[in-house]
Amino acid sequence: MAQATVLETPDLTLDGLLATSVGRALLSCIQCGTCAGTCPYGEVMRNTPRRLIGLLREGFIEEALTSDDLLACVTCYDCWAKCPRGLRLTDVLLPVVKEQVLLRLPQLPAELQGALANTLRYGNPMGESPRKRGAWVESAPTAVPLLRDLGRPVDVLWIVECYASYYPRGQDNARATARVLAALDVDFAILGAEEKCAGECVRLAGEKGLFDTLREQNVATFGKYQFGSLLTSDPHAFDAFAFVYPFLGFDRPVAHTTPFVADRLAALRPRLTRELGYRVTYHDSCVLGRHNHVHDEPRRLLGALPGVSLVEMTHNRDNTICCGGGGGGMWLDTFYKAKGFSRLSDRRVEEAVATGADVLAVSCPYEVPRFEDSLKVLGYDDRMVVRDVMELVSEALAD
Repeated sequence: MAQATVLETPDLTLDGLLATSVGRALLSCIQCGTCAGTCPYGEVMRNTPRRLIGLLREGFIEEALTSDDLLACVTCYDCWAKCPRGLRLTDVLLPVVKEQVLLRLPQLPAELQGALANTLRYGNPMGESPRKRGAWVESAPTAVPLLRDLGRPVDVLWIVECYASYYPRGQDNARATARVLAALDVDFAILGAEEKCAGECVRLAGEKGLFDTLREQNVATFGKYQFGSLLTSDPHAFDAFAFVYPFLGFDRPVAHTTPFVADRLAALRPRLTRELGYRVTYHDSCVLGRHNHVHDEPRRLLGALPGVSLVEMTHNRDNTICCGGGGGGMWLDTFYKAKGFSRLSDRRVEEAVATGADVLAVSCPYEVPRFEDSLKVLGYDDRMVVRDVMELVSEALAD
């Protein structure tokens, strides 16, 4: 896996931004406007990264902090990926500025406010009881042990994350992942009720204080147990554990399930014998794909499944189209609709359907509900289904 950008410090503030090397680098912006042109909401966002940097240079940044239009940033990493200077726009500039925007807004959009409040109180944006986080294991096709019950170290601590723990279709992914890990004889366990949201989308939405709280709680929980590495199905959680948590002393290896399983394909391949007969198109997630450059691994897995033919969308790999769920976007659809913004997941589904595929494969738990909803709204739900790559791998496994 190629290395994505790594923060110098997670405690960066707007006041101290220009005192850091990464902040000073922002001032080297050539004002070309690539960030605005490539942003999926660039046509409606007045305060694009280009303009924010210009305001910083001239000392007029307060003008941008009193507007809510930066909520349209879904932290898709497209501006970072295509910036000719390679400036740290998505993981440094935008969350630091958004933090100040959130502090100045007279009222947060209700959906976002509810998700943040739920995450603080319950450890998940849905407001579900922590005691229910591991309830899905009762219907899992294989044993899924709780680390606290094992009484011994494990090789892999699997962080299931919120949408795969609580959302019904996310639980399908969790059950499939458990079956694949068992087929690979991975020594793993989960935290169950002790797990809390990793908080990366909270951080990128501008709620750094809440992220710090979640990070401290999670690191304290990790410190209670012995394990070799972390595994997660959520690209956002992967980013948090790999690039931000280390500043609080967390130093274990971290993997996302898709490349983790792809690296073990040789051991799994003899059991992939069930013919699927699907025409599949794969959606590169912004975080796993564009930010972490994981493109070949999911395609290698899909290509190994019997009876699967893979077709590409026009926009793929680093040129993918965002689903709109990152950076708080999961909890801002009502806000975007009121503003008259087109829904990014609808754009992506239109392109997926145009391939003639009958399965849209994904590697992020945010994308299943977003794309399934778009398929229903656009009237394509009888032509295409959404499946996580782990669901397809599990389906191809012999009993």
